[in-house]
Amino acid sequence: MKKKNIYIVAFLMLLSLTSCDDFLDVNETPTGFTAENVSPELILAGAILNTYDAHMRGANQLGNVFMQNWASDVNNFTGGNLTIYQLEITPSFWDIIWDGMYQDLSSLQAIIDFEGGNYAHHKAISRILKTFYMQQIVDIYGDVPYSQALLQGENLNPGYDDAQSIYRDFIVQLDLAIQEANTTEEVTVVGGEDVIFAGNMDSWIRLANTLKLRILIRESGVSGSAAYIADEFANLDLNFITSDVVVNPPYENIANKQSPFYALYGADAAGNGSERSGNVAAGYVAEFLKGNATPGASSVSTGVYDTRVERLFALESGVVNGAEQGVLSTATVLSGFGPGTLIGSEQVGWLFTSAESLFLQSEAVQNGWITSGNAKALFEQGITASFNLLGAASDASGYITSSQSVNLIGWDGSANKIEAIMTQKWIALNSINGGESWIEYTRTGFPDVPLALTAQRPARPVRLMYPDSEYAANSANVPAQTQDDAFSDRIFWDIN
Repeated sequence: MKKKNIYIVAFLMLLSLTSCDDFLDVNETPTGFTAENVSPELILAGAILNTYDAHMRGANQLGNVFMQNWASDVNNFTGGNLTIYQLEITPSFWDIIWDGMYQDLSSLQAIIDFEGGNYAHHKAISRILKTFYMQQIVDIYGDVPYSQALLQGENLNPGYDDAQSIYRDFIVQLDLAIQEANTTEEVTVVGGEDVIFAGNMDSWIRLANTLKLRILIRESGVSGSAAYIADEFANLDLNFITSDVVVNPPYENIANKQSPFYALYGADAAGNGSERSGNVAAGYVAEFLKGNATPGASSVSTGVYDTRVERLFALESGVVNGAEQGVLSTATVLSGFGPGTLIGSEQVGWLFTSAESLFLQSEAVQNGWITSGNAKALFEQGITASFNLLGAASDASGYITSSQSVNLIGWDGSANKIEAIMTQKWIALNSINGGESWIEYTRTGFPDVPLALTAQRPARPVRLMYPDSEYAANSANVPAQTQDDAFSDRIFWDIN
């Protein structure tokens, strides 16, 4: 893995602390710069913003296409999403997830490693966020550099750690972060540089607990992990997030200060359409949410119209129209992103939603890992949270009533409760965190959405290949892979 002096990398993306509006400005490197004078409060905002931007631009788009949420606007773009549809997984395929994420994690590590002062709260935030993003990297690649990585240039060729051992250390790091967050004596207070919770450490503890929940659930089916999982769940603080966790510097309608989702899929500050706005509703999800028969051999029809479809995607003559993945052209005017997700330059960035937290809790209760709470109630609260996020709160109760007895989307009507949870989570994460939908599909097999018509493989990949950059810079340690490995060499928690 290519390394840079992480303090220099971090400082180059520092955000001025004179006002909230300046968090998206980049400072000039001062004369006499040294690592020691770059304190955590100068690094934190930039570290948060850059890691979120890489997360949103990488795994989110890939997962949304993989999981039949998005399709290419075949009426206006040629060849869009072609390699994703065809499942052409190579070392150069979607390498932004690896190349972007690792570099940005260096700034979080710089805060964790900072010597001097009592920056326990800044370190707690950095540990939690590093764990959040490292879990995604492990879930997509498997074994990765971890214990020897991000060492400020001290080790330019880090060895690879076993994915399961990294998972176990995630819990250790989150426990340490919670201890740091609870530190009060002579601690440097976190202020506006925390562009997520504005220094509210109770909220960071809630996020750490919720992230532990996700990590433990993911390993819960692994043979030999039962005792460990049971012990960790017995000690898990059930104080989880209760509202959406968002990144908000705040963003502005100014060049290089826009919300990254809007800048990428909406328009630039001058109002010009984004060059990558060629994604529209996939035909599968559009018909599924409208309650119609879905395209493909394994067609399903819920018969329940879900108004979230009108918030996720734009209405065209009063209807949401999707493109079937792999179709080369259509006479239908296709629906781009809707008012629930493509809001404006100032929109927040969703990091971890309340809906996802509630669906995780529902699964944990249903499987007996958490013995308090009601799985059905949590499931329905997750649906309500999804409607709330998309701006359709008034429609939630009616939808829950209409879908109650319907397979796949209603609790009572679904024989397989985990499938129902995963289906509703898939809907709730549409456009918000598509990467997580793909990872959960890999773990559970739900929802059972079809491949693109042009897919060259019989199933989705279970991982991505290590990128070309890693073979170039860390060839002594990177494991050898073939394209077939991307479809057969499963991540340790994948027992399907």
